[in-house]
Amino acid sequence: MGRSKDRLKPSQPPTQGKRIAPHLVPSDGSTNQLKPEFNLEFLSGAYGLKHCTEEEKAAFADRLHELGHLTWQEIQTAGRHGQGSEIITRRSLGDRQFPTEVTADVNILALRFSGKKPMVGYRRGRVFVILFLDRDFTLYQH
Repeated sequence: MGRSKDRLKPSQPPTQGKRIAPHLVPSDGSTNQLKPEFNLEFLSGAYGLKHCTEEEKAAFADRLHELGHLTWQEIQTAGRHGQGSEIITRRSLGDRQFPTEVTADVNILALRFSGKKPMVGYRRGRVFVILFLDRDFTLYQH
């Protein structure tokens, strides 16, 4: 058995180090001054990435890179057909399946990824969870 200093000590998870840094959220709880992160966990099926052309996939990657350099505030104030967003009513999406965390009070947003083609999802703090890529404009009434 080694000396006591060699034993593992229960500790709190690291908050700062060479390879880890905390996600800083302003004291008012708003994430509008933060840059977005993107989640593709639920992006599948008829409106998933595998149905996109190579050009649409490239445009999607380019758009995520571009949006990742803006803050949520900048995205919200930009034009809805450019770098901005628009709220889509759940009713307009018909009987689409949503993750259980998407309750009636969660806003569904559309951001453009290839020309005016929308990527549709919802915001969870600074994260935009992408649910659908409406590449053929059939997901909802435009």
